[in-house]
Amino acid sequence: MLRGMTTISYWAEDHAEAVRWYTELLGMSPYFERPGYAEFRVGDFQHELGLIDSRYAPEGAASGPAGVIVYWHVDDVAATVERLVSMGAKVYDPLTERGPGFVTASVVDPFGNILGVMYNAHYLKVVESAR
Repeated sequence: MLRGMTTISYWAEDHAEAVRWYTELLGMSPYFERPGYAEFRVGDFQHELGLIDSRYAPEGAASGPAGVIVYWHVDDVAATVERLVSMGAKVYDPLTERGPGFVTASVVDPFGNILGVMYNAHYLKVVESAR
């Protein structure tokens, strides 16, 4: 039934600044843009990260960190969190060893969205098997 993630959406009151911030973080420009919306293709499987002007958020949407945390695999969680904090993010859940081969952390980006990062040994096996 669930075949894979297609888009992870983050809301931002200052959409233009969010696009600039994520362009700097990811080292690439969005591959698709229209007023109030930008999409990036990220990582080994080209998952989509969408930045949406918060004026398009559904009524009742959270205006601050809340709900599900999506974790992006990174090779070095500590270095990634350090970089995110240097760019203005705030630590939400500090670096935590979850067991052999699993380390997580999360931050709140300058726009109020939770950005999770993780080193995940299982992810690396999936990437290797897809090659």
